[in-house]
Amino acid sequence: MHFLFYNVPARREVFTNLTRSSCFPLSFCGHRWVENVPVAERAIKVWPMLQKFVDAAEDKRVQKPSTASYDAILAARGDPLVIAKLEFFLAIARSFNPFLQRYQTDEPVLPFLVKDLTELLMSLLRRFIKRELLQDQTPLQLTKMDISEEKNWVSLKSLDIGLGAESAIKALLGKPGNKIGELSVLNFRRECLQCLVKVVKKLQDKCPLKFPVNEQGPEWCITQMKNLVQTFIQGKQLAGGIAAGDVIIQQFTSFLSVESREEEFVSFQPLSQRLDVFLHSKLCTSHPDLLKFCQSVLLLSHGQATVERGFSVNKEVETCNLLDESLEALRLICDKVIGCGGILKVPLTKELLASAASARSHYRLYLENERKKKESATQELKRKAAEKELEDLRNQRRVLRVVCDSLEVDADKFAEIAEGKTGTKMAELITKSNSLRRRHKDKKAELLQVDKMIEEKATQLRHL
Repeated sequence: MHFLFYNVPARREVFTNLTRSSCFPLSFCGHRWVENVPVAERAIKVWPMLQKFVDAAEDKRVQKPSTASYDAILAARGDPLVIAKLEFFLAIARSFNPFLQRYQTDEPVLPFLVKDLTELLMSLLRRFIKRELLQDQTPLQLTKMDISEEKNWVSLKSLDIGLGAESAIKALLGKPGNKIGELSVLNFRRECLQCLVKVVKKLQDKCPLKFPVNEQGPEWCITQMKNLVQTFIQGKQLAGGIAAGDVIIQQFTSFLSVESREEEFVSFQPLSQRLDVFLHSKLCTSHPDLLKFCQSVLLLSHGQATVERGFSVNKEVETCNLLDESLEALRLICDKVIGCGGILKVPLTKELLASAASARSHYRLYLENERKKKESATQELKRKAAEKELEDLRNQRRVLRVVCDSLEVDADKFAEIAEGKTGTKMAELITKSNSLRRRHKDKKAELLQVDKMIEEKATQLRHL
């Protein structure tokens, strides 16, 4: 639909004059569900006007487009269920929309992925799977459910294809002289069912709900925390040793069993408040040892990621008007100092002392290299501009030569014709011939001037 009127102002004007509507189809993107909901809504809205335009084109009241997009619309016009199909697509797209919009964000919402993905999968399964088979199913069981078995499906008449598609079918069946029957509707429902099976099958294959980690409860979390603390103790990375580890495990167990059941946790909205900020506010007062340990663990896996914004050292080395090379060098220096344990613990090697002594000369050499690079870039730009100007002058000379030759030929032609004429006709032809010769003389002078400019520009280019 979109490409029928895309970059065709004349066709858009004809459509507007014919339908009295300036509403046009939107562009469809096959891999962006979020953007395609308004596309399908617009398609349903403009479909009656498109039918009117196609009718006018077929009746030759307007020019018939000879494009593949018009042929596709012409074929779709012969399908009475096209609106029902669009409504079904909208119903499925609207099921995905909230999930996709929620997880296209910089906020740390990954801990809520299992719950939201389970709800999305369940909402799709309810459309065509019998309700008794969905009772008390875990996320892992939902991913392993055999949806290709027909015995698990509801009947075609009970299939949930969306209110819009149901309304479109009822309107078609109740319309006088309708061209569809119950068999066509059942075939449409069967196609919708097959579409749902493919969508859910793809979701089952790709979604992370099938991983065992999603099925674990608080006891599993406590076990993993104990293993993590033991790893830190064995690596001598936990200040306080075993005593500190016992305190961390005790605080973690208390946090899971007591505080996580508070009303604030139940009503938490990840898009209105960052999860890391919320957890920090809960841990900093009553569980300081657990908070410090979690910060250390997160730094191991995420480094300078956004979830540890309080630990980033980028702001400490950033200043105004700092080049990329300087920023990278400062960051490397900071990392080295931190790795050595502080500024006073950095070893003063011979290489470091020699580099510090020759720092000024290195800086001057760098400035000289940068100046040469800048001059070279400027010279290259001048050369390209001169080459472009020279090419334009040569094209102009080529055109002037063609014009001069044409004027000379036409002037000679009129002069030859005038020799065989007498009176007024001869005078008129001679006047035309003389006029062309004057124009030829002017163009010849202009051509000589262009030749001179080309020679000057070529000489200038050779010295660049």
